[in-house]
Amino acid sequence: MNIGFVSLGCSKNLVDTEMMIGVFKENNFNIVNDPSKADVIVVNTCGFIEHAKEEAINTILEMAEYKKTSKCKVLIATGCLVERYKDELQKALPEVDIFLKYSDYAESKGNSAEIFTKVLKEIEQKNKEYKNTALNFMNRVITTGEQYAYLRIAEGCSNRCTYCAIPYIRGPFISRKLEDIIEEAKMLVKSGRRELILIAQDTSKYGIDIYGKPKLAELLQELCKIENLKWIRFLYTYPEDVTDELIKVVKENEKICKYFDIPIQHISNKVLKRMNRKCTGESIKDTIKKLRKEIPEVVIRTTVMVGFPGETQEDFEELYNFVKEAKFDKLGAFTYSKEDGTPASRLKEQIHHMTKKARYNKIMKLQQEISKENENKQIGKELEILIENITPDKKYYIGRSYMDVPGIDGIAYVENNVSENLIGKYIKAKVILVKEYDIFCLLDI
Repeated sequence: MNIGFVSLGCSKNLVDTEMMIGVFKENNFNIVNDPSKADVIVVNTCGFIEHAKEEAINTILEMAEYKKTSKCKVLIATGCLVERYKDELQKALPEVDIFLKYSDYAESKGNSAEIFTKVLKEIEQKNKEYKNTALNFMNRVITTGEQYAYLRIAEGCSNRCTYCAIPYIRGPFISRKLEDIIEEAKMLVKSGRRELILIAQDTSKYGIDIYGKPKLAELLQELCKIENLKWIRFLYTYPEDVTDELIKVVKENEKICKYFDIPIQHISNKVLKRMNRKCTGESIKDTIKKLRKEIPEVVIRTTVMVGFPGETQEDFEELYNFVKEAKFDKLGAFTYSKEDGTPASRLKEQIHHMTKKARYNKIMKLQQEISKENENKQIGKELEILIENITPDKKYYIGRSYMDVPGIDGIAYVENNVSENLIGKYIKAKVILVKEYDIFCLLDI
């Protein structure tokens, strides 16, 4: 029997999908990429912000069409949107046969779903084992290609930012045991992946719940000992937890990419306090300054939010001027989204959507100029690049340097002037041209 998967949202959701694929595969289902060939379609939804909710519902409806025009008999919806709105979705989307929350993977609807009960119960059991074992990760089917894989080190979040629904969806922060993470990492490297990307809602908090103190620096050091592992990245570190110890470990280990993803959200102390962030504008500036001093080649990515309830024009201008001054290597912005059940949704000073959009556009236009300036500084530099693919016309190899996270940042195009196949190899290339967020390089031979 054929089963197809659609995974929406973040890399953490993708790991969930990979785990589900692994379980279905173990139970003799044939995994297909073409939904028109699937007897069963699973949509793993995101429900983080309004846009993600709309995308999830549209995708579910799109997949439901295959029940009319193709061989699909059962449509399953799971993930964050279902976790929050299962009851409402059951009424609104009769096209879906099974809605699966993390806590009730065994639930079925109608006789058509009975064949899947055993598999779904197994998924539920594996999720219950999350705190104590890595077994539910060891059989995942990696969908990101042969060069890299995500390595999830924790689940949930306990930060309780007032705008964020993640704690209500994913629950409190739960770290995996260090030895289980290392075991999975070794398995991934043994399978051929030479780049591992550590992910969690807040990687900088790793270990604090089971070891009594943050253990990210120690985990990184242990991962560096794995033979044949070339690059290690970690995403989403909160500014207040970028410690001297963490900076030192990144600085001194060649395998760790000099790349920090630090979501600051804002710089105004008034706004940060209303967001229930644990840092101040001053501490954020100190962290950025220290990183650039200790690791001159560091790449810093951040995200900022505009239009948070009560954000005045003065607050926005403070953020704008800081972005202009800080010149982040990478920056993403988003407008505040009023999420059900969050403390911020109850604040009275909601910002008009046109004001939010105008502020977003202004920030992004500024960052576009900064990014162009930053990219131009790369011209003439030699970079190590992981080659992952080749253009259809074979003129350029496609890859990434340490400065680029897959699917988020830019691409390196390397002129194909050699006879050997470079896919999967790390090569040296010189930057000769930049275009928007991508770079063009000549192979150093």
